[in-house]
Amino acid sequence: MSTTTALAAAPRAETRQRWHFIDSLRGFAVLGILLVNAIDIISPGRDRMLAGGAIVPDPVMDALYLTVQTRFVPIFCFLFGMSLWIVLDGARARTPRPGLVLVRRLLGLAAIGGLLMFVYDGNVLVDYAVFGLLMLPVVRFAPRWVTLGAGVALTGLAYVGLGGGLFATPGLILLGAGAAAYGLPRVLETSRKTVAIAFTVAAVLTVPALIWQVTTAPGDPRFSNAGGIAGLVMAGLYVTGLALLWHTPARRAIAAVFEPLGRMALTNYVGAAIVMALVAQLWDFGQMTSVTPVVVISLVVIAVQSVLSRLWLKHFVYGPVEWLWRSVTWLRPAAFRRLS
Repeated sequence: MSTTTALAAAPRAETRQRWHFIDSLRGFAVLGILLVNAIDIISPGRDRMLAGGAIVPDPVMDALYLTVQTRFVPIFCFLFGMSLWIVLDGARARTPRPGLVLVRRLLGLAAIGGLLMFVYDGNVLVDYAVFGLLMLPVVRFAPRWVTLGAGVALTGLAYVGLGGGLFATPGLILLGAGAAAYGLPRVLETSRKTVAIAFTVAAVLTVPALIWQVTTAPGDPRFSNAGGIAGLVMAGLYVTGLALLWHTPARRAIAAVFEPLGRMALTNYVGAAIVMALVAQLWDFGQMTSVTPVVVISLVVIAVQSVLSRLWLKHFVYGPVEWLWRSVTWLRPAAFRRLS
C-alpha cells in the first residue's frame, strides 16, 4: 500500500472544532503536575531524613503546599473526563460501536501507564484508565444531566469525606465528561462574562479555604480534608483565572507557552517523568534541605518541552505517544506527518 493510500485509510486528524483554550489549560496542568511529580520522583532530602536529620524549614516547599499540591491534580483529572466525552462524541459520528473505541483507548492508556511504572510507579495513567473504564457506561449511556449530577455528588462526597485524592477520581472524570456534554469548552473560550463571575466566586472562596488549610492542617495538604478542599477551590480559581486572561491580550502568550504542551500532554507527561528519573540518578539530592533545585529543573524541563512541542507539531499531526495511543484506539495507524 502506498504512503498516500495509507494516510487516506488512517483515521483522520480531528476535524471537529478544536478548543485552543482547553489545549492551553491542559498544558498549564502539565506544568503543575510536573512540579508535584518531580518532588515525588527525586525525593530531595530523603537520605538526610532517613538518617535522622532534623527538619529544616523550606519556604519554597511551604509555598508549593499552598499553590501546587492538590491544586493541579483535580484539573488534570477533570480534563481527562472532558476528553473522554469529546472522543466519545466524535466516535459516535464515525462508528456504530463508539463504546468499544473508548475501551481500546483506555486499555491503551493502561498499557502506557504500566510501562511508565518501571520509571515512575506513582504515575496516574493506570488509575485514570481503570476508573475511566468503570465510569464509561455512565458517560456512554446515561443522559448528560445524570453524568454531571453523578460527578458533582461523587466529587463532593470524596472531598468532604476523604479530602479528595484517588477517591475523587471517578467523580472528577464524570464531572469533566458532564461539563463537556453541556458545552463548557465553548463557555470558557467565548463567554467572558460567565468566566468573570465564576472567577470572582472562586476568588472569594479561596480566602477562607486557605485560612482553613493553614490554621488546621499546615504542611502537605494531600493528607487532610482542609488541604484537599482548598486545593479543589483553588483549582477552580486557576481554571477560571486562566480563562479570564484568555480574553485579554495575554492570550497570545498563554497559547504560545501552554498550547503546544497541552496538545502533546501525554508525551510531555511521560517524557518529563523519564527525565526526572534520570536526573535523580545523575545527581545526589538525598542530602538537600530545599526543593528549590527540583523546582528550577522542572521549569527548565517545561520550557524545553514547550519549545520542542511547538517544533514537533509544525511537522507532525500528533505527539509520538499520542500517535501511538490514537493508533491503538482505532486499531490502525493514525495520520502522522503533516501534508502541508
